[in-house]
Amino acid sequence: MEKILQGIPASNGISIAKAFRLENAELTVLKESISDLSAEIDRLQSALSHSRSELTTIQRQTQEKFSEQEAAIFSAHLLVLDDPDLSAAITDTIQTQHVNAEYAVQEAANLYVSMFEAMDDPYMRERAADIRDVTKRILSHLLGVSIQSPKAITQEVVIIAEDLTPSHTVQLNPELIKGFVTDIGGPTSHSAILARTLEIPAVVGSKTAMATIQNGEIIIVDGEAGRVIVNPDAETLVAYQEKQHAFAKQKAEWQLLANEPAITLDSHRVELSGNIGTPDDVESVLKNGGEAIGLFRTEFLYMGKEQFPTEDEQFEAYKSVLEQMNGKATIVRTLDIGGDKELPYLQLPHEANPFLGLRAIRLCLDHEEMFRTQLRALLRASIYGNLRIMFPMITTIDEFRQAKEIFLDVKQQLISEKIDVNETIQLGIMVETPAVAILADIFAKEVDFFSIGSNDLIQYTMAADRMNEHVSYLYQPYNPSILRFIKMIIDAAHKEGKMVGMCGEMARDETAIPILLGMGLDEFSMSASSILRARSQIQKLSKATLENQIDHILSLSTADEVLQFIKSLDS
Repeated sequence: MEKILQGIPASNGISIAKAFRLENAELTVLKESISDLSAEIDRLQSALSHSRSELTTIQRQTQEKFSEQEAAIFSAHLLVLDDPDLSAAITDTIQTQHVNAEYAVQEAANLYVSMFEAMDDPYMRERAADIRDVTKRILSHLLGVSIQSPKAITQEVVIIAEDLTPSHTVQLNPELIKGFVTDIGGPTSHSAILARTLEIPAVVGSKTAMATIQNGEIIIVDGEAGRVIVNPDAETLVAYQEKQHAFAKQKAEWQLLANEPAITLDSHRVELSGNIGTPDDVESVLKNGGEAIGLFRTEFLYMGKEQFPTEDEQFEAYKSVLEQMNGKATIVRTLDIGGDKELPYLQLPHEANPFLGLRAIRLCLDHEEMFRTQLRALLRASIYGNLRIMFPMITTIDEFRQAKEIFLDVKQQLISEKIDVNETIQLGIMVETPAVAILADIFAKEVDFFSIGSNDLIQYTMAADRMNEHVSYLYQPYNPSILRFIKMIIDAAHKEGKMVGMCGEMARDETAIPILLGMGLDEFSMSASSILRARSQIQKLSKATLENQIDHILSLSTADEVLQFIKSLDS
């Protein structure tokens, strides 16, 4: 009998295959009294050593198979494993309570998991999965239990699991693993990120998949709708097979556009760029026809490490990207840490509202030496390509002026050291706050370009945390207030002859693209996998026709009215 489960969309696409239940290893932990404490601590150290060796191997394999960004997941696991506080807590429990290592590990892990799960930040809550994954690995060695591996799979399947850990996900063979469904997890979890990298359809947070689905049952995973269909009837199966074929055909057709410009029906050209996190991501942007890099998130160079990346390490990363882009524009965003992104080695004070606190450019201006190191690396690399530098989370004109002054000072120092730099680097800002949107005409006189960070602009305009499920209804990209801000920003930039792009989720949104095109947005930057679809859509639109609709769109009262109006244009 057909059953439908609803979860959270994690990775687009449609897969149809038999279910393979990835059962959790039976890691039953009993509390035992121990007399030889020294021997028990030796057992613990042996389990930690074996776990460390396994994680180091997986980290290396991940870097070879994917990129440094994905490998950083296991760097984070190694940091958990080597956390002196965690080790001390386990050892202390063994010594003071005279208990076995398994029990001490589980007690310490439960404490840490509870602490992370109680945090307000969804990203930090999901990091509890890292602790669980590392704990299972340690316990498996202590108990002598083998953990089930996806490598044992020999036929095409959809994996069903309570939670697909990063250690599992990196072992997935996309030729056999056609999709996965988990009971828990969210769209920012490590497994979801890796699923998107592998282009495996995935649904997370289904809550009841393990209780509902049995081995061998036919499963349809609709990664775009977040829907899982168990034992589909003949009619449903045929319908989804047709959708699957249509999706594959559409992707093949889009690939033919890889070397074509993004030009509308009335010959208006825009630039389609890619967002990247590491130099390894450039290949995918170019493969999908990216005309530039619209956002290089440099924080990934800092994350998953035990200390700040050196100037030379950063220089090599920036140089690699610029050389791969071969003269195409590359916009590098300076360090954007804070909010939902933290560095363990950067001891920042706890903040009640981190998204409103010491983050991005505020943090860089507060830690000037860190900022100067990044700017030195960028300036040294600038001679290898078409570099543009962008400052995030600017709120006042004084912040931009201060950042620019530091940039110019660093540049002059390098010149005095006889180090070559590009003399024509453009300096721009992310427009993410209402404060900048309202004063866009003032900023446009001083900056070289704007890039609208729509995710944060929406969040700060609507005063609603986009990660908070209770106010998620307020994440409204089509709200007329947001659209009016965007129009103000674009008009202000164009009045001064400056380029304005967008690198948030709106830039790839099929409903938003016609609106942004009509407003005159110059550059759309998005994930590499979205570029070809966006190019196909833009080639079917007329800028002049859409331009004539903008005043009406901005006169509407609600986001739903805007959505319905855009839909009516297609009918």
